Order: sequence, then structure tokens, then C-alpha cells
Amino acid sequence: MTKEEFAALHTGSEPLVLFNIWDAGSARAVSDAGGRAIATGSLSLAGAQGYDDGEQIPFEALLEIVRRIAGTAPLPLSVDIETGYADEIEALAANAAALRKAGAIGCNLEDQLIGSDALRDPYQQAARIAAVDAAGLFVNARTDLFLAPLIAGESPNRAELVVAAIERAVIYRDAGAGCLFVPGLSDPALIAELCEAVSMPVNVMRLPGMLSNAELGRLGVARISHGPGPWREAMAQVGEAARAALAG
Repeated sequence: MTKEEFAALHTGSEPLVLFNIWDAGSARAVSDAGGRAIATGSLSLAGAQGYDDGEQIPFEALLEIVRRIAGTAPLPLSVDIETGYADEIEALAANAAALRKAGAIGCNLEDQLIGSDALRDPYQQAARIAAVDAAGLFVNARTDLFLAPLIAGESPNRAELVVAAIERAVIYRDAGAGCLFVPGLSDPALIAELCEAVSMPVNVMRLPGMLSNAELGRLGVARISHGPGPWREAMAQVGEAARAALAG
């Protein structure tokens, strides 16, 4: 599948639903369930290998997992590469090219600095988006404007954050981003406002209590991710089954 064909999955009558996976086995399960595309989650993929999130899994190990996923599930694959495993643009471009060669057609690229709550300057992030786009990957440009307050226990559903996201969306779109990812945003009215204001597909992350896929689609949402939820649920089920088995 080409980057353009993958982009077209974000413009259909229904949102593209991505039940995030972490290895070849979970990719096959999603494919067999009828998924239209495969997407990894950074926390899930790292956690399944015993690493913490935040680019702690070595990039070469990530690439090997990507190769195995791409060789197992016959679906387009998007990979969460966090900030790209590189500070310099040249190294980021090389990593993006390696990811494309390994079998990915798209990636998440976030604007939060690893190990910090700070966000990268939007124009600096735009240069990074342009480099990844030039390597042949569909860029799902993630902004952590909403996720950071959610993790801190604060409300992410604030009008001023939507305004800031719209400003970043314009810059990221002009740099070549194919989609804007806004994990943490869950208020229907604010989601609709954002979708109306930006001229690019919008990706939300499913959180408890959010509207159905169809209802989110009517708000203008083009892509719905599940983040680390599927892996956490799977690990909880393994733990529960193990406790029952060990209890006799």
C-alpha cells in the first residue's frame, strides 16, 4: 500500500479504528478480527518487551518487531516512534527511512520532549515532520497539549488548548503531516470545534466514557486509536488467569 492509499483510509464515511497492538501475534489477532490497518502503541510495544515507555526500547529492537509485524499481518502498518529516536534532523530522516524499509507505511511523531512535560517549538517540530514525510511515511502528528494535563490529573478539555492545537495543526499540515493526533481530548463539543477548524484528518484516543465510533465520526473524527488500553487489558487478563491457576 502506498502512503496515498493509506491516507485515503482517513477520508472515508466512517472513522479508521485502530486497536493498537504490540507484537506480531496481536497484529494477527486484529487482522483476523477485520481491522483495516495495524498500529502499534509505544507503551504497549515497549512494555511487552520489558521496557519502559519513552524510547527505552532500542531502535534496532523496535525495527525487528516492526519487520515481524509487517511479515505477519497483511495490512498497512503505522508505528509509534514517539519523538523519532533522534535529536538531529538527519538522524531522524535515517530512522524514518529504516522504518519504511522495515514495512511501516505511517508513524506517530509527537511534539513532547522525551523526559519532559515541555513541547517542542511548533516550527522545529514542523521541520521534523517534513523530514519523516520525505522518507515516505504518512505522519500522524501527535500533539501532547491535552495528554500532559490528563496525566497530571487536570482537565485536558479546555478551550485554550484547542486554540493552541489549531495553531499547531496549521503548521504541521503545511509541513506534510497527514493527520493530527490529539490524545487526551474527549469533550464532544471541543472535538467538533477542532475538527471543524483544521483542514486535515483528526485522530482521537479512546478514553472511558467517550462517544461511540459512529458518533465521533459525526463530529468529524477521522481516526480513533486505543493507545495502551488493549495491552493493559490483555495483561490484566493474563494476571487474573495466572492467579486462578496458581490458586488451584
